[in-house]
Amino acid sequence: MPCQTPIIVALDFPDAASAMAMAERLDPARCRVKVGKELFTAAGPAIVESLQQKGFDVFLDLKFHDIPNTAAGAVRSAAELGVWMVNVHASGGRRMMEACREVLARRAGSQPLLTAVTVLTSLEQEDLQEVGLDIEPMVQVQRLARLVQDCGLDGVVCSAREAKALRSTLGDDFKLVTPGIRPADASGDDQKRIVTPAQALENGSSYLVIGRPITSADDPAQALDTILDSI
Repeated sequence: MPCQTPIIVALDFPDAASAMAMAERLDPARCRVKVGKELFTAAGPAIVESLQQKGFDVFLDLKFHDIPNTAAGAVRSAAELGVWMVNVHASGGRRMMEACREVLARRAGSQPLLTAVTVLTSLEQEDLQEVGLDIEPMVQVQRLARLVQDCGLDGVVCSAREAKALRSTLGDDFKLVTPGIRPADASGDDQKRIVTPAQALENGSSYLVIGRPITSADDPAQALDTILDSI
């Protein structure tokens, strides 16, 4: 049965065994899963295939950022793995994003959602200043999100705090994928711009990426159900 909920569980584990042990405790009808850099570097494409065999839609969160030809080739390889969503960095620019979109358009059959990261949720204004962007995060997020939409991508990865403004300017069909989601009683960890699941959906988020509040819980399935009940 296709997953109908907005929750994407971040499988931020150092090895395939740990990730698959967590996947065994989750229901693919009640959540999707995210494979990021740490897990993919350790386990490779096989971890994506193993999760798909268990019925999970996989968001391959590798944030490609390279010259257009290289980034497009990486996106094509992700599509050949059959992932549900793949992402790039919007700061890679128009030519890179358009090359990635075009390589998917040339493929026969189903295509993954193609999204772009605007500003990482761990960054605040002083962090942007240190890399030469003397600008508020929200202004940079809006600028990059408009560029992403103009390049024909499906959506952006952004903070849920920014989702309301983006939803109002970019329309209902544009996907907003929001990490930095924490239930009200959970620790913020190293995320700075965070909101609760209910607030995120109210702000216009399409998908909620949630890691430690689920994966570090004594009963991950119950933690997931509690979050789903709250929204």
